[in-house]
Amino acid sequence: MSVRRSEWKVAVVLFTVSAFVAVLAPWVGIRLISPGEIFGWRDIVPAEARIFWQLRVPRTIMAWCAGATFGLCGMVFQALFRNPLAEPSLLGVSSGAAFGAAVAVRFGFSAAALGSRDASYLYEVIGWRRLFGEMVIPGFAFTGSILAITIISLFSRLARGASDASLLLAGVAISSLFSSLIMVFQYTGGAVETYKLLSWTMGGISVVGIGEGLRAFPPLIVAFALSLFCSAELDLITFGDEIAATRGVELEKTKRLLFAGTSLSVALVVANCGPIAFLGLIAPHMARRLAGPRHRSLAPCSAAIGGASLVVCDAAARTLWAPADIPVGIIICFLGAPFFFWLLFKPRER
Repeated sequence: MSVRRSEWKVAVVLFTVSAFVAVLAPWVGIRLISPGEIFGWRDIVPAEARIFWQLRVPRTIMAWCAGATFGLCGMVFQALFRNPLAEPSLLGVSSGAAFGAAVAVRFGFSAAALGSRDASYLYEVIGWRRLFGEMVIPGFAFTGSILAITIISLFSRLARGASDASLLLAGVAISSLFSSLIMVFQYTGGAVETYKLLSWTMGGISVVGIGEGLRAFPPLIVAFALSLFCSAELDLITFGDEIAATRGVELEKTKRLLFAGTSLSVALVVANCGPIAFLGLIAPHMARRLAGPRHRSLAPCSAAIGGASLVVCDAAARTLWAPADIPVGIIICFLGAPFFFWLLFKPRER
C-alpha cells in the first residue's frame, strides 16, 4: 500500500510540474509578455494580447496534448512488444500516418486543395467543403497507421517464432518504406506541395486560435482512457502472453483494442503536428524510473513528462532562433538520439 501511495505522489508531483510548465510557456517568446499586459495591470497592447491568446496559448495546448499522447502511446507499445525500444516512430505507426496524410496533400485532398476553383463550387453546393477539409487528412493518416500496424501483425503471424526484436526491426523497415514514399511525393510534387510536405514531415506545431489548439485533445483522451482501462492487462502482458492468458486476459481482443486505439491517437496527432520521433521513447522511460512499472501510475506520469517535454522544446524552437521558427521535431530528434544510444548500451553496462 505504501508503494502505491508513493507512486501516486510522484504522479501528482509530475502533473503539477507539467502544468506549471504549460502555464509558464505562453509568456516566453521572442518578447516576454508580462501578466499586466494581458490582464490589465498595465496598458494593454492589442497586438501582444492577440499574440498571447491566438498564437502562444493554442500552441502550448497543442504541444502539451500531443506530447502527452506520444508518451502514452509509447508506453503502450513498449508493453505490448515487451521491448524498451518500441515507440510509434520506430514501429512505423508515425511514418504510416505521415504517409497517409502526405497522400491527402499530394493528390489534392487537403483543405487548401478543396478550396481550389475546380472543387470549391461543388463542395460549397453540397455543404461538405468544411467537413472534408477538417476530416480528410486525419482519416488518411489513420488509414496509413492502420496499414503499418496490419503489416507488422501479418509479419508476426507468418513468423511465429520471431522475437520481439525481429518485430521491432520489421517496424523500422516499414518506417523506412513509408519515408521513402513520402520522399517520392516531395520530389515529384510542385514547389508549394514539396515545401509543405518537407516542413510538415519534420514535425512542427503551427496553430491559430484556441479551436485549432484543442484538436489534439480528443486523441489524448482516447490514449489516456485506454491506458487506464487496460492498465492491469498491460501489467500482465509485460510478463508474457502465456502468463497473461493464464490470468484471464483475452489477448487477441485486448491487443486489437490497444493497437486500434493507440494507432488512432497517433494518427490524429500526426495529422495535426506531423511525425515527432523519440518522444514516445523518452517519456515512458523517464516515468518508469520515477514512478515504477505499474501502468496505472505510469500512464499519468508518461503523459505529464511527454507533455512538458514537448512544450519546453516547442518554446525553444520558437525562441532560440527567433525570428525563425524551426520545427520542434528537429530538437526532439537531437535530444532523442543520445537517449536512444544510452538505452542500447545500458544492458551491456549491467
